[in-house]
Amino acid sequence: MFARIVSIHLKSNMLSDYTRTFDKDVLPLLRKQKGFKDEITFAGPGGVDVTAISLWENKTDAEAYNTNAYPEVLKTMARFIDGTPKVQASDVVTSTLHKLAVHATA
Repeated sequence: MFARIVSIHLKSNMLSDYTRTFDKDVLPLLRKQKGFKDEITFAGPGGVDVTAISLWENKTDAEAYNTNAYPEVLKTMARFIDGTPKVQASDVVTSTLHKLAVHATA
């Protein structure tokens, strides 16, 4: 599994708008991407510093999303974001996500 970690600084008082737009517009797009597994978003105190982690089947799928769909996501979310999000990528060393999926089908 592979992870994309995106650090975002939101404009003041934009967390609820960001979350609503993410759920309505971005999440459906992510779910259509080949290899997409899950998304989790954290907000720090004050709701301006957000970390979004998406999990992917493999690095190739995550990179394809980064090239093909992520620029559109940035355009969609631009009105909430202050500055340029920082994107990092990493192999997933351990996760219970794949074990949860196995139990759900059992």
